[in-house]
Amino acid sequence: MADRSFVVVGLGNPGPDYAGNRHNVGQMVLDELAARMGATFKKHKTPNQVAEGRLVPGGPRLVLAKPGSFMNTSGGPVSAVLGFYSASPEDLILVHDELDLPFDTVRLKGNGGHGGHNGIRDVIKATNTNEFARVRVGIGRPPGRQDPADYVLRDFAAAEKKLLPNLLADAADAVEAIVTDGLLAAQQRFHAPA
Repeated sequence: MADRSFVVVGLGNPGPDYAGNRHNVGQMVLDELAARMGATFKKHKTPNQVAEGRLVPGGPRLVLAKPGSFMNTSGGPVSAVLGFYSASPEDLILVHDELDLPFDTVRLKGNGGHGGHNGIRDVIKATNTNEFARVRVGIGRPPGRQDPADYVLRDFAAAEKKLLPNLLADAADAVEAIVTDGLLAAQQRFHAPA
C-alpha cells in the first residue's frame, strides 16, 4: 500500500476572490486533507499548487493538487499533474461541488459523464477518459430563480458556514476511505442510510 500514490484534485477557481465560493468546496476539502497530513501547498512545475504526504505512516502517498486555472479549464492542469507523477486516471480522485446533491451531502462515484459540470467536462476531455473516482460535495440548488452560474460563485450562506467544517471533514474522510479501503467499500460506507 505504501508504494501506491493517489493524485487528489480539488476543483475550484484560483485567487482569494473565489476562495469562499461554493464552487471552491473541492479546494476547501484539500485544505482539510493537507492539515491532516501536516503538508503545505506550494507552487509546482505544473500549473497547480501541490501538497504531498501520507494520512497515516505506511499508507499511500497523496499528491493534493489545486489547479491554477479557472474551473472551466481544469483539464490541462489535471492532465499535467498526472503526467508529472506518472499517474494514470485510475489513481485520480476528483473532489468537486455538486448542485444536484443537497448541501451537507457527500457521494462517491467511479465514472460517468460530467452532469453539466464544466470543470469535470474539461477533465474528461483532457484525460480522454471518464474512469476516475469523484467525491461529490453537495452544495444544493439555488433558491428561487437564481442562476446556478451565479449561485456557485457566491460564498456559502451564514447557516451553511456553521455546518461547513463538518461537510469538509466528511468529504476528507471519503477521500481517506477511497485510498485505504477502495472505492466500493467507501461507497458502501458513505451511501449507507443514516
